[in-house]
Amino acid sequence: MSLPSTEPSADDVLTDFDQLLEPFVRAEKPREQWRIGPEAEKFGVHATTGAPLGYDGEHGVLRVLQALVESHGWKPVAESAGGPVISLTREHASITLEPGAQLELSGAPAVDVHEICAAQRGHIAELRDISSEMNLAWLGVGFHPLASQDALTWVPKQRYKIMREYLPTRGSGALNMMRRTSTVQANLDYANEAGAMRKLVVGLCLAPIFNAMLANSPFYEGKISGKKSLRGEVWLDMDPDRSGLLPELCDKEEPKYADYVEWALDAGMFLFKRDGEVVANTGQSFRSFWKNGFQGHRATLSDWKLHLNTLFPEARLKGTLEFRPCDSLPADLVCAVPALFAGLMYDEKSLEQAHALAKTLRWTRQEREQLVTHGLAATLPERDVRGLAEQVLDLALAGLERRGRLNQRGQDERIHLAVLGKLVAAGQCPADRLLEGLSAEDGDLRVEILARTRV
Repeated sequence: MSLPSTEPSADDVLTDFDQLLEPFVRAEKPREQWRIGPEAEKFGVHATTGAPLGYDGEHGVLRVLQALVESHGWKPVAESAGGPVISLTREHASITLEPGAQLELSGAPAVDVHEICAAQRGHIAELRDISSEMNLAWLGVGFHPLASQDALTWVPKQRYKIMREYLPTRGSGALNMMRRTSTVQANLDYANEAGAMRKLVVGLCLAPIFNAMLANSPFYEGKISGKKSLRGEVWLDMDPDRSGLLPELCDKEEPKYADYVEWALDAGMFLFKRDGEVVANTGQSFRSFWKNGFQGHRATLSDWKLHLNTLFPEARLKGTLEFRPCDSLPADLVCAVPALFAGLMYDEKSLEQAHALAKTLRWTRQEREQLVTHGLAATLPERDVRGLAEQVLDLALAGLERRGRLNQRGQDERIHLAVLGKLVAAGQCPADRLLEGLSAEDGDLRVEILARTRV
C-alpha cells in the first residue's frame, strides 16, 4: 500500500481497511536501523520470608521505584495527573509494573546482545542498594514459586482493573497469567511485509520449542509443580481469541499484514480512551467497534494501536515484532533470549532455514501439554523434541556468527548462547537445574526455592 505523505493523527476516525495496515507499514525500517529491544520481568520477594513485594507501603515496589528516581535519574510516570506511579522512564528505556508488581525492564533498543547484557547488569546494580535496604531478593523464574493469588497485590493501572474482571470469563489461566507469570522477551524490527510475516511465522510455529528450551517455572506455592513450565501451562488456558499460535495465519502460503489484521479485528477489546478517561467495552470485537461504534464513540487510529497492545499471541506484530514464549530466567540465561531470536531473525540464511522448518510444524493441545510438562524430555510420537531444539539452536548460532558483532574481547554474540547450548546438548532446560536433587516428596521447599531462583 502507498502511505500518505504525512503521519495520520491518532484521533483520526478509521474509515477504511488500509488505515488498519498503516501502523505496520510505517514501522518498516532498513536493515541498518534494526535494533533489538529486550524486556525482562522478575518477582520481588522478602529475602528471608519469601513474602511477595506489594505495591505500596514499607514492603512495596513504589519504594523501589522512588529509590531509582532519587539515585539513578529515572522519571516517574502516572496515567493521569496526580495518579499513582505505574512506571519509570529514562532516555529510551522504561521500567514498568505488571499486575502483581512484577518489575519489568524494557531496555533501550540495542545494536547487539552485548549491549543488552551490559544494560541488564547495570539495572541489577542500580537495584542493589534499595534491595539491601528492604531485604529484597529478585527471582528470575517464569511462575511465582512461592505466592498464592491471595498474597499478591494489584498494581493500580487502569486497564488491569478491567482485565481482572473480563479475562477470567475467557479462560481459567487469566489471573495467574496477570499476577503469577514472568517472562523474558525480544522485540525485533523488519524491513517489509514479506520479512515481517516470515519472522512472525517462525516465532509462532516454533514457539512451543522455544518455551521447552527455556522452560523455567517448575514450582507452585513452595512445592514442585510437576511442570517444567508452569507459565507455559497457564497460557494454554487463556482467552483463545487473543492468544496462542495463530495456525490459520501460519497455514497461509504467503501471509500478509492483512491476515494479522483480520485476526486482530475479531479479538475482544478491553477499553479505549477519550479525553484521558477510560471507556470499558469488554468483549466487543474491534471489528464491531470499527463498523458500529460504542455508545456514540467511533474507532480511531489510537484505539486500534491500543487494541494491538492488548493481544497476546506467542509472537505479535505491532511497531516491532515481539517474541513472547519464554519464561523469565536467571542472570546467566537472560541474554540467551535476545541472542536466540537475533540469530534466527537477523540473518537471512538462518531465517530462511528457520522459516522452512516452521512451515512443517503444527502443534496439538496434547503435544503442547507434554512440552510444558516435560520440557526437552518430552516424548512425542512424531516429534524429536530435543532434535528440533538442537536444530533451532544451531541455526541461531550460525546466524550470530555471520552477524559478527564483537565485544571488547573479540567475542561474537554466540557467547550468550553458551549456557543454553550446554543444557540443550544434555536434553535439559533451565527448570532441570532448579530441580536437581529435589523430590516431590520433599514437601515445602521455600528456603531452597528462594536460594535457587534468585536473579
